[in-house]
Amino acid sequence: MFKLHKALLGALLSTLAGTSAHAGSMPATKDIVLVHGAFVDGSGWRAVYDILKKDGYHVTVVQEPLTGLADDIAATRRVIDQQTGPIVLVGHSYAGSIITDAGNDPKVHALVYVAAFQPDAHETIGALVSRFAPPNDAVRATPDGYLYVDPAKFHATVAADVPASATEFLADAQQPVAAAVFATPTTAAAWRTKPSYAILTTQDHAINPDLQRWMYQRSGARVTEVKASHAVYASQPAIVAHVIETAARQSN
Repeated sequence: MFKLHKALLGALLSTLAGTSAHAGSMPATKDIVLVHGAFVDGSGWRAVYDILKKDGYHVTVVQEPLTGLADDIAATRRVIDQQTGPIVLVGHSYAGSIITDAGNDPKVHALVYVAAFQPDAHETIGALVSRFAPPNDAVRATPDGYLYVDPAKFHATVAADVPASATEFLADAQQPVAAAVFATPTTAAAWRTKPSYAILTTQDHAINPDLQRWMYQRSGARVTEVKASHAVYASQPAIVAHVIETAARQSN
């Protein structure tokens, strides 16, 4: 009987030790929220999503309507409200403005800007773009005030390092963005009080790399430079996921 009890005790301790070791290996910041930019939807995050999920994170993708900055911030806050936190909030391109504002939620512990605009409080994307020469002339306007990328120029402008077969679909499945978002100022800059990380894409033809560098230096973001197009999350998802996971580990 003593030997049986001893064996059971040993098995229990072994199980507890295994559970403890597994728990210790899991990230403390579990919630990651991904926010897409203009002209696309959240499905572009799939490769990054898969890596983060495999590594043990709870990942949610925002599908903002792109009908106005306030609408897009509200859609992001709706997703933030569903998380338990702490959260790493990630934005690509135009979504940098969204996370700059929505990131003021107390559950957000860190911000990651992926080839993204990083405005200050009361600053517009239009004001930022005017600081440096625009890298392309591919954007077109609809009669009712929405913007889209000329499909013939989409590959070269947005995703030159993504197979053309994939970008052809993206070009034809665009989600236009309200032009007004580029003239709408943010209300408060979360990066002024929270750590920010940035991926600077040196081969970007959508957001001038010099503008990216200027914004990220101003904010004091921890910068990772990548030789990639604007669609770095699709062409080099492992690097993007690594930066996000670094933010998650260091923000605890």
